[in-house]
Amino acid sequence: MKLPARIALPVALPVALLTLAACAPPAAGGASATDDKSGTLRVWLFQEVGNTPKQKVVDQAVAAFEQRHPGAKAEVEYIPVETRAQRIKAAFNDPASAPDVVEYGNTDTAGYVKDGGLADITAEFGAWPDAKDTDPAARASVTVDGKVYGAPLFVGVRALYYRTDVFSELGLAAPKTQDELIATARKVHRAKPDLYGLAVGGAYTYGALPFLWAHGGELATAHGDSYRSAVNSEAARKGIAAYTSLFGDDNCPAAKCAPMGGNATVTAFASGKAAMAIGGDFSHAAVEAGVVKGKYAVVPLPGTAPGSVAPAFAGGNNLGVLRSTTHRTLAVDLVKTLAGKETQGRLFDAMGFLPTYTDVRAEAARKEPFVKPFTDTLAAGARFVPASAGWGRIDASLVLPTMFQEVVSGRKDVKTAADDAAKKMDAAFAAAG
Repeated sequence: MKLPARIALPVALPVALLTLAACAPPAAGGASATDDKSGTLRVWLFQEVGNTPKQKVVDQAVAAFEQRHPGAKAEVEYIPVETRAQRIKAAFNDPASAPDVVEYGNTDTAGYVKDGGLADITAEFGAWPDAKDTDPAARASVTVDGKVYGAPLFVGVRALYYRTDVFSELGLAAPKTQDELIATARKVHRAKPDLYGLAVGGAYTYGALPFLWAHGGELATAHGDSYRSAVNSEAARKGIAAYTSLFGDDNCPAAKCAPMGGNATVTAFASGKAAMAIGGDFSHAAVEAGVVKGKYAVVPLPGTAPGSVAPAFAGGNNLGVLRSTTHRTLAVDLVKTLAGKETQGRLFDAMGFLPTYTDVRAEAARKEPFVKPFTDTLAAGARFVPASAGWGRIDASLVLPTMFQEVVSGRKDVKTAADDAAKKMDAAFAAAG
């Protein structure tokens, strides 16, 4: 989760070309020449908190796969999310112990492609009927340089949670613009000093980016085969200034809020310490378990124009086939089974994972009204991170959180902090090639 910071979506291929491309690719650079149609496939999926419902859905999908392919078996291992990067990268270098199919975070796509670990399944994805209904942002998350390296499994976006009881008491309405959002946050804190108006975090990159994007900024722009940072553009600086203006004694004191990340801001809201927070569809269960249950609502995070929606980061996970697999055809079919419409619908029912298909997601919203603000946010146009292996380095080295924290602490002004962040980003993009 690019065009100017979003990835270009792949152009639909002519049927004849798809037919030719669907032939088994030649082995090259780590790809296996073997394509066994029987045997055991190894699958690595992420271990969730409360994994049993996910496992039941997966077991059902695996049973259907095995019934279609007599002689084929799928062994599923659930791996800890915290150590996924080390295990997956090690698997790229050790085909003998590597899985055939792997679940991975969608911001890891470009890095894993650069490492040579994921198989190009552009032809199979293009010929798959389910794929035509894939959300564009989700499709972008499996696409690098116009080629598809997996199937989206679920998508996650953020919206604005707000306390209906507090707003009613103070005679406030849900904000329609970001200026109104900032003003409303300050009104709440002034009336109720024990509450953050809007809980924000200096380490909450994906809560801050909608402000940057809503003001017309971008993370980076494509330049040939690489990217160049755009966080220091005039438009991006306006968005940074808007977000960082929320840190202060009139809303969320910098000393307390600068170190906060996304989980901390949602926790502040769920525990009754904030009147608003930017949280995901995936935050719903945590909020429902908090003291604010029954006293909140969710709306899309507003943009700069009245009635507009701020672009949200399209997070989520994908499924990919490893290039080293000796069961390519079976592995691709298993990915289609695990990431297909039927399984995604069941995963939503079991885990609340937001489907990546527009029609399945619409059905989910009909069944569960809490989903609508998030589907509306996606429909308004979500964004993703640059399709560069350099993004992993930028994210891991906390370039953007450092920039926000430098501004809110007063150590640097917006322009200086953004210029310094841009230099670090450009170095990471250049190193990635």
